[in-house]
This record gives sequence, C-alpha cells and structure tokens, in this order.
Amino acid sequence: MKLLADRRRHPMALVVLLLVGLLMTGGAYALFTQTSSAKADTASASDVDEGKKLFAANCATCHGLSGEGSKAGPGLIGVGAAAVDFQVGTGRMPLQANGPQARTKEPQFDEDQTAQLAAYVASLGPGPAVPADENIDASKGDPAAGGGLFRTNCAMCHNVVGAGGALTRGKYAPNLSDVSEKHLYEAMQTGPQNMPIFNDANLTPDDKRDVLAYVKEVSDTPSPGGFKLGSLGPVAEGLFIWFFGLSAVIGLTVWLSSRAK
Repeated sequence: MKLLADRRRHPMALVVLLLVGLLMTGGAYALFTQTSSAKADTASASDVDEGKKLFAANCATCHGLSGEGSKAGPGLIGVGAAAVDFQVGTGRMPLQANGPQARTKEPQFDEDQTAQLAAYVASLGPGPAVPADENIDASKGDPAAGGGLFRTNCAMCHNVVGAGGALTRGKYAPNLSDVSEKHLYEAMQTGPQNMPIFNDANLTPDDKRDVLAYVKEVSDTPSPGGFKLGSLGPVAEGLFIWFFGLSAVIGLTVWLSSRAK
C-alpha cells in the first residue's frame, strides 16, 4: 500500500491517468459508433478478393488501384460499404458520362457483385456499413415524427413531399418516391454528391427510420385532387390554372364570337 501511495504522488501519475482516460473514452466511442446501426461485418475473404478484381477492372481507372483516388475520381478509403452499395446499386457508378452530378441508370452489377465491391472498399478503411434490415423497415417508423425531421433537414432541396427540385449549376435533388428504403438510409449515412451527411449523432437510427416511414407514406398516398403537378405546391397549381384556364376562356370567347356572326 505504501508503494502505491508513493507511486500516486509521482509527477508522471497525472499524465498516465490522462492517457488511460483518453484511451478508454476513445475505445468506448469507437465501439459505439461501429455497432450503432450497421450490419455485422460478415464479408468473407473470398468476397473481398472478388471485389478487388471487379474494382481493378471497373473502378481503378478513376479511383486508383488501391482506392487512393486520382484527378479523375475521389479516394474511397474510409467511405465504407454503404457508400458503394448506394452508388453502385442505384447505377450511378460506374459513371456513364461526366456532368454536374452522377445520374441513376440500370445497375451494371448484380447484388452479389455489388456486395463484393462493397466488401473490398470496406476492407480499405472503416466507414458506414450497409444498414441492418431492422433499421430500414419503414413499417416500424413514425411518419409524423419523420415528417418533422424531413421538413427540417430535407425539404429545402427535395421538396416537402420528396418530389425533388433543381439546385445550382445544373445539379438537382432527385425525386424520392421510387428510391428503396435501403438506398434512402445509405444516402443519409454517406451524403452522396451535394447531400450533407446525417450520421447517428445528427439523426439516430430511429430518426432515420421515421424519415423512411414519412417518405414511403407520402409516396404511396394518392392525390385527392387529381393531378399532383409534381407536388410543387401553389406555384405550379397557379400556373396550371392561368395557362389552361385562360386558354379555355379565350377559346370559348372566340367560339361565341364566331357563332354570333
């Protein structure tokens, strides 16, 4: 006991305690962030090897042989499996043509090949994993709560009902009605292109699931008034009325005038 007491008064004791505290805090944070909302890393070595071959043949020209990036494309070290699953699964990558942003198209790879590519990129550095099935089950979410979160964080670009909209310099926020729950979740996780990243500190997994529930509800709800007109609100509706309403009035006036003669 006397030895411990003497060591406690040593000038380096405070430094050692600080280091131990920092290590424990960092370890706890890393453990929490890695297990919060992602699937367990079940990728096998063969998946990583196959993914490496696919990457070398289809992605390395722009992203570098080891994902380090180049002038033609960004580095992929640390982007995680979720970013690859989103970009490749929606057909945005491999890029079809240069432009302000990548456009969706028919995916070039099937689900197994996409998973292999994601496994290889995930092996390059830690990053967001593909979400677990429970996290993307919109039926377990709260559409009302998700609507509030969506209007606060997403509506300024995607429109209040996810109909999309134009951004600057030829960029745009896509329509969300046909996007799968998994890809919506991954977009929030990874922030593709012009979109900000909503990690678990910004929006918890439950918050993200609520957003999915809201988007699904507004996408599946029919328009009681007939044409949705892009769900863009009173501006589009006013233009529709002015254009077709005035055209009808002018046409009717011309017809009545001709009949009067």
